[in-house]
Amino acid sequence: MIQFRARTPRWIIIVIDLLIAAVSLMLSYLIRFDLNTEFSIIKTEWEVLSKSILVYFLIKFLVFYALKIHKGLVRYTSTQDLRRILLASIIASLIFLILSLIRKKFLDDYYLFPMSILIMEFIFSLSFIVGSRFVIKLLYLESIKSKQTKENVLIYGAGTMGMITKRTIENDTRNNQVVLGFIDGNEKLVGNRIDGQQIYSPEKIIELQKQLSITSLIISIRNPAADQLKKVIENCFEAGIKVQKVPDPKTWVNGELSALQIVKIPIEDLLGRAPIALNQEKMQVNLSDKIILVTGAAGSIGSGLVLELLRYNPKKIILLDQAESPLYDLENHLRQIESKTQLEFVIGDICSLERMQKLFETFFPQIIFHAAAYKHVPMMENNPSEAIQTNILGTKHLVDLACLHNVQKFIFISTDKAVNPTNVMGASKRIAEMYAQQKNKLGATKFITTRFGNVLGSNGSVIPLFQKQIENGGPVTVTDERVTRFFMTIPEACQLVLEAFAMGEGGEIFVFDMGESIKIIDLAKKMVQLSGLELDKDISIKIIGLRPGEKLYEELLADDENTMPTHHPKILIAKTRDNSSKLSQEIDALTALFVQQDNKEIVRKMKEIVPEFISQNSTFEKLD
Repeated sequence: MIQFRARTPRWIIIVIDLLIAAVSLMLSYLIRFDLNTEFSIIKTEWEVLSKSILVYFLIKFLVFYALKIHKGLVRYTSTQDLRRILLASIIASLIFLILSLIRKKFLDDYYLFPMSILIMEFIFSLSFIVGSRFVIKLLYLESIKSKQTKENVLIYGAGTMGMITKRTIENDTRNNQVVLGFIDGNEKLVGNRIDGQQIYSPEKIIELQKQLSITSLIISIRNPAADQLKKVIENCFEAGIKVQKVPDPKTWVNGELSALQIVKIPIEDLLGRAPIALNQEKMQVNLSDKIILVTGAAGSIGSGLVLELLRYNPKKIILLDQAESPLYDLENHLRQIESKTQLEFVIGDICSLERMQKLFETFFPQIIFHAAAYKHVPMMENNPSEAIQTNILGTKHLVDLACLHNVQKFIFISTDKAVNPTNVMGASKRIAEMYAQQKNKLGATKFITTRFGNVLGSNGSVIPLFQKQIENGGPVTVTDERVTRFFMTIPEACQLVLEAFAMGEGGEIFVFDMGESIKIIDLAKKMVQLSGLELDKDISIKIIGLRPGEKLYEELLADDENTMPTHHPKILIAKTRDNSSKLSQEIDALTALFVQQDNKEIVRKMKEIVPEFISQNSTFEKLD
């Protein structure tokens, strides 16, 4: 194996360049005489050349030294080095030309070098010096290339990003990946070659894995079609191929991609859902220069909403949460975002009526996005008093204050668990929905409810749990093989909430199209594969049984509800039955039970208010 010194002495580089120049000159003369090496010809030509050979080496040395072509580290030769070599070769040849003309005119009637020699010497000298740099660089790169087992990869996307990805991989000496081809959905590209590699159809992934022993696929397309991306990923999973992704160019360090930035694909891409297009003009009209209150602002949905709202330049956003540390972290993050919107960070509990009254009297919010809630089913099943205190009484405080202060719109973030609830958490959210709907008819405030399922990556969701279990070596715990859930991403949920806000006229329960439900056990298996692990070999899945109050299947509409379409294909309006005229008194009676801390009586009262609340896998089943 060739060993390279950390730094070769510069004089050695100069000597090598001068030797290359000498060889170039000699080769030029040989070609000029058609490789005829008769001694008489050589003797005659040497008599002329001997008078100028020292001048040749002196000029070459001075020009090379002046332009510092020996200074660059040969193993790191760059385009800047090549430009210097080209300039040095041109300058040296021009000097030779000028001296030739002077010698011809004023000395012995001979040129320093014939014109044909000058041209050939220039070409040979430039080519050989540049070539030597690249040969040394290639030898050096090979000598330090990763000695790990090579990993054969395909790149999804044969465009500019694909080329950048390929060259980034090839130039990273620590990377053990070898690019064996491109995948692209453009039929016009399939079958062609780019940068020496074949372009294949996405349908060939499984076949290519067998032929080329592909271990990884890198997605380089910035915004691939959602359905096509989902199909590509599923084919990779079937073939046992790891999937990675090139990050957004905005995140590249100094505008350049690093192989270390190519990471595993986020779980959100498995949904295969097309991005949502909002009516930007309408949003701007509805939100610009408004004072907006976001409760639960430090949570996943709350913070996501704040980021979306900032795009529309509201006058002020009041960020309310009782969680001090998460709100502090959010404040630090938002302070780095350039915005004209004034931000107010408020620590407070929506259960404290006095605190909420002071907040309304201080800031006079015009729009409220109410995302604060307790949402974990097993926790609320064991603590019903806290569920009614926060999810019902806290919401009631905000609803009443919104009416008192003539808030324009109140958007209540609900859940699919409020539909035919089987647990305390879902029932508490359903009661809050009912109260907001009833108040919609009694004042100027428009109360709008949005109802959707699980949000990928939100605090306490199954995704972070699975990720932590995988990082710890497993097992990954699933409650039941049959459990299915609806999922959407945080940005998608927040954008649909804003769309519902814009179209809402008051009293509606907007239901979001969550796509197809996903089996949780399938999600767990895919997350194991995304982590580059082999199921049942590197990590296992363990069935632990349904938790208290947990459903096998989530619903978005109750049995006695139907829907009406809206202008947005992903948003429907649920039509619900009329609420009891005594609902307000019933809620007061329910929240009064908080003092007694009698869980059984609390749940019994909740079932009276919501007759469809039928407990499952819970100690409260005996109350049904």
